[in-house]
Amino acid sequence: MTIVDFLVIIFNVIIYYILYYYFPFSFLHYTSTVSINEVINYVLVDCSVWLTVAFTVDRFVLICCQKLRERYCREKTAAVIITTLCVVSCIKNILLYFAFEPGYIIDNVEWAVDFKPAYFTWPGWITFNWIDIIFNPLLPYFLILLFNALTVRHIVMANRTRIALQGQHNTQNSDDPEMQSRRKSIILLFAISGTFIVLWIPAVVFFLISRITDGHFEPDQYTNPLLIADYTADMFQLLSSCTNTCIYALAQSKFREKLRNAIRSPFIAVIKLIK
Repeated sequence: MTIVDFLVIIFNVIIYYILYYYFPFSFLHYTSTVSINEVINYVLVDCSVWLTVAFTVDRFVLICCQKLRERYCREKTAAVIITTLCVVSCIKNILLYFAFEPGYIIDNVEWAVDFKPAYFTWPGWITFNWIDIIFNPLLPYFLILLFNALTVRHIVMANRTRIALQGQHNTQNSDDPEMQSRRKSIILLFAISGTFIVLWIPAVVFFLISRITDGHFEPDQYTNPLLIADYTADMFQLLSSCTNTCIYALAQSKFREKLRNAIRSPFIAVIKLIK
């Protein structure tokens, strides 16, 4: 999740939104380069979203499904799920490369991109567009809310049962290791999935409003409310990819330890060479 979110920041924020606008008429503006970068951005965002779903499901199985936990919560299973999500995201979004055409041509050189007119009228592209928004983020929204609700329900019931069996009150169980472990799990779960839900709300609302009202706008109409809403939704959507790394750094001691080791390893290698 952290690697994919970091790649989103590199390709979607730094390259697409910063370098693209500050270096006009560079190779970044070639039609082929922009088309490839658009596809990469869609792939990375889809991977980021569905890895959040996979994390939510993983927490649900770990906490709620005792029998399934031994078979599911393994490194091999995680590798298979991560690979499958990445491959499916690539296959789905590679079709977008054929939805673009050059924005303009100067001296036989194709610059920028626009969606082909058929993208807005051909039933195949319209169907693809709806499948894309269902795939991300409507279905992930539903799955995250569902599994979060089931996980919380299980934790609340398990805590009540544990308190009843021990014959103690909630205030007397503050040092219970099992209760603390469950509390940490639910905090991490809601920190990651909760930020995803909140930060993706503008993108979902904008999509629904633009489709219901059939609103269209030109990319250079900077005072158009729809364009402002579109850029605002993109900003919050990309911000959601920055939060997971911060949450892991703050909440996971093993993640902090690995990060410290990664930072110190080059210096340790240099010191060993000097000695």
